Amino acid sequence: MTNIFLSFARANEESDKAIIAILSKMSNEDREKSRKSFYGSLSALVRHVMGGTQYFLTLFKDSVAGNAKAQKALNSSAKITMPEGKKLGEADWENLAAGIKAVDKAYIDFVSALSEEDLSAPVKIDWFKGKPAEVPLYFMLQQLISHGTHHRGQISQILDSLKIEHDYSGINVKFL
Repeated sequence: MTNIFLSFARANEESDKAIIAILSKMSNEDREKSRKSFYGSLSALVRHVMGGTQYFLTLFKDSVAGNAKAQKALNSSAKITMPEGKKLGEADWENLAAGIKAVDKAYIDFVSALSEEDLSAPVKIDWFKGKPAEVPLYFMLQQLISHGTHHRGQISQILDSLKIEHDYSGINVKFL
């Protein structure tokens, strides 16, 4: 099953590369303009995808405490900083683009380090009023996939409304 999660992590990376390439061609003003999504602008959506991936990865640290390679990937993700402020300048956008690339690499490295046994490791969560208090790692990896796909879909819808050509959510086999 680890190969399935690895294919999703690589697909996320490819989608993020395509999104960054598309949005980097836009003016900073257009990236920062409110598009009436929950997060507002396109750059805010990208920040949320990156921040969400980092957040999920932080949840996994205790679950794979005995896996040195997985810990190394998680530690590298924790060192990546998110540009601050409500609106990003051009230099901030470039830092965000580099940051999401690094987070995607950490995510791939993390999944690559997992054993089939690791996938069943408990992940402690503080949601749902403690019921359950923990869930298997494979469940949380699925949630990470769903989170990113959902928000990349929002970006896709906004690009569609702007009539900006894109196909990052289509079938892609480069990462296989």
